[in-house]
Amino acid sequence: MGFKKDEASSSSHVLSIPREDTPLLGKIQHLSSPSKTFANVFIAIVGAGVLGLPYTFMRTGWVMGSIMLFSVAFLTYYCMMLLVYSRRKVESHTKAAKISSFGDLGFAVCGPVGRLSVDLMIILSQAGFCVSYLIFVANTLAYLFSYSIAKPDPKILGFSPKAMYIWGCFPFQLGLNSVPTLTLLAPLSIFADIVELGAMGVVMVEDVMIYLQTRPVLEMFGGFNVFFYGLGVAVYAFEGIGMVLPLESETRDKDKFGKILGLAMGFISLLFGAFGVLGYFAFGEDTKDIITTNLGQGLLSTFVQLGLCINLFFTFPLMMNPVYEVMERRFCEGRYCVWLRWLMVLAVTFVALAVPNFADFLSLVGSSVCIVLGFVLPSLFHLIVFKDELRWHGFASDAALIVMGTIFAVYGTSSSLMEILAKKA
Repeated sequence: MGFKKDEASSSSHVLSIPREDTPLLGKIQHLSSPSKTFANVFIAIVGAGVLGLPYTFMRTGWVMGSIMLFSVAFLTYYCMMLLVYSRRKVESHTKAAKISSFGDLGFAVCGPVGRLSVDLMIILSQAGFCVSYLIFVANTLAYLFSYSIAKPDPKILGFSPKAMYIWGCFPFQLGLNSVPTLTLLAPLSIFADIVELGAMGVVMVEDVMIYLQTRPVLEMFGGFNVFFYGLGVAVYAFEGIGMVLPLESETRDKDKFGKILGLAMGFISLLFGAFGVLGYFAFGEDTKDIITTNLGQGLLSTFVQLGLCINLFFTFPLMMNPVYEVMERRFCEGRYCVWLRWLMVLAVTFVALAVPNFADFLSLVGSSVCIVLGFVLPSLFHLIVFKDELRWHGFASDAALIVMGTIFAVYGTSSSLMEILAKKA
């Protein structure tokens, strides 16, 4: 099939720095049990995207939003398994090097172009996640500490509260992102996920109590004009496809990985669906782009919002690590470079300052790079690897995902950009 073997090996295993396939909880000494694999999948996928789902359901309608969310979950699972099957097929060749990451697979299948495509999408998607984290943290802190009814649009030293809080995070993020290894950040990863799960539980309970009191008017279906918006946010919510190959390689019983992954995706999609629906049911047309700001400014609400801010603040360096791996490999010969890392943090900060709305940015990232990374590239690699063995329906499904994913990415990106620019104007 013409796979690139020796070069992939040399480009993937000579580095001593963390890679995009490095587990969040450090080096795994033993293969993972089914329960640990389930937990690792959950950690890899659940992120900040869930916080924009209630607002998305408000725009798309709760039935349309739910259908879209579960459809995206199924397609994400399907494409994750395409990556697993493609890796297994390539590695079945006796001379094939071990494929540890999405980028390795891209190189093995398509050579330098394949790796470049994956690297570019990883940089844009991971940096996009971190932009949304900064937007959430800044908007939430501005809501908690700077907003007042008498002065709803205050200024701090001539700057908006959002800008001040983003720049306030900047020096601390420079320090955190200077840490050279993920192992040292492992406690932050565990803490961040515990905080996020607790906060989601509190928000959902509050949503039920508010809904029973208010019972707002709800829409089941939105118009076609919000379809791509909802699609982008749904795709964004299921982040983590870049971790699938390393997670599968760490699984003790690889024959059960597909079932474990399917159960995890099913559970996560039910959790996301419940969070989005309950948030919209509680606040109806008043649902805000960051659902936690709908909870008011009571003590419990403040703790929840601060907890989520702490979560995303400490998750930032974890999500940026794949970006550093790619950039340092390409521009610093794989050596740790603190100046390059600081430059990337500065670039992410500037983008966060320019984007006005949290959920709109989720849609933009999901509609563009996440669709390409999650659907188009896995289908393309699978089609190339199995081109001599696929039956017509397998060929048709891969081709359909490539074509439809490309169309959705182009149209969804343009639609999201126009919406963001319209709000800035």
